[in-house]
Amino acid sequence: MSVHPSRSAAPAHPAASARPAAPAHPAASARSSAAAAPAAPAPRPSTRLGSTRLGAARAGSRSSSRLRRPRLLGVAGGLAGLALLAGCASAPAEGGGSTSAAGEDCARMVTNSGGLDDRSFNQSSWAGLQKAEKEDGIQARVLVSTTENDLAPNVAQAVDSGCGFVLTVGYELAPATEEQAAANPDIDFAIVDETVDAPNVKPILFDTAQASYLAGYLAAGVSKTGKVATFGGGNQPPVTLFMDGFADGVDAYNAAHGTTVQLLGWTKEAQDGSFTGDFEDVNKGKQLAQALIDQGADVIMPVAGQVGEGAASAALATGGVDVIWVDNDGYDTLPAEYRPIVLTSVIKDTEKAVQQIAVSSTDDSFTNEPYVGTLDNGGVGLAPFHDLASSVSPELSDELDALRDQIASGAVTVTSPSQP
Repeated sequence: MSVHPSRSAAPAHPAASARPAAPAHPAASARSSAAAAPAAPAPRPSTRLGSTRLGAARAGSRSSSRLRRPRLLGVAGGLAGLALLAGCASAPAEGGGSTSAAGEDCARMVTNSGGLDDRSFNQSSWAGLQKAEKEDGIQARVLVSTTENDLAPNVAQAVDSGCGFVLTVGYELAPATEEQAAANPDIDFAIVDETVDAPNVKPILFDTAQASYLAGYLAAGVSKTGKVATFGGGNQPPVTLFMDGFADGVDAYNAAHGTTVQLLGWTKEAQDGSFTGDFEDVNKGKQLAQALIDQGADVIMPVAGQVGEGAASAALATGGVDVIWVDNDGYDTLPAEYRPIVLTSVIKDTEKAVQQIAVSSTDDSFTNEPYVGTLDNGGVGLAPFHDLASSVSPELSDELDALRDQIASGAVTVTSPSQP
């Protein structure tokens, strides 16, 4: 989860509501309301999974028949030669070639200050645009921000490209997105993990608490020490949303099994816990994870972007400690040396959402109605257990499958003050 430490001083959210009696099904949460549990259905395929708020999202759609100005598209050098545009100079002839008229079938993306290869939402958002380029003919380029000073100029440069669709990633880009959207009502904008209330801006949000609930249940079920942990890069809604769900999942397992697995690093009621204050310094993640390991945690879920790799490093060095990754499948995105300790990942399918929304901008089906990824629509989910599949008993796996279906159907409700 790549966000920025400057928002780490966010005020504490209201405490969670009182816990109802444990539901009958073993996978129901002590903090969630549940109906009578159905028989465990056949397992669903793994689905894929954060969010903040600038303002209340405006429900409903806007007209797709508004007049659009002509768009200009630079000659692309092909997928193999991606040009990563950075800085705040006036838009060059992209890819080193001349520009040519290309209608509306081109897109620009602007990363937050975490850069492109963040193993998080910048990387997966760009993968979505690349897929739209390959499969749908939407020529895409990315402008990479490396500091906060790049953000507004890069959004302006994306607008000046003449493309009909501009994607921005993360709350840091909300002010620039709002400003440019107001000044360019004929351009379609989308923003990942943030809400901007404007008729031509589509928020792309994910209820990661739902999938994190499953991760917490899993962690409690495989822990041998009776202690699991989570920590974040900053106390911010996109981060604490994961942590809330994880905490409730641990509680659900305890309620169902009569156990007392302890969660370190986060208290949902207080909306406070352990944070590095940083999303890029891997050493900070390693130090904090090691402190949690020293307290007995043998499963850790870092919600801190690149900083999470430090947790994987500490887990690998210690031995007997597993890591749950977030945003994308850490088994694929982390260095291969960490594969043996990646239990699963809380995934949000930003790639699929971005591709679909980019296409909607070209076929006049684009609206400003927020997209919210859930377990039900496949926007969030758990990754496979990969090398650690043998550590998850068939009984626990069945419980997770049934619980996933209960959450997706609404029989079990997962709540968080940070939900989109």
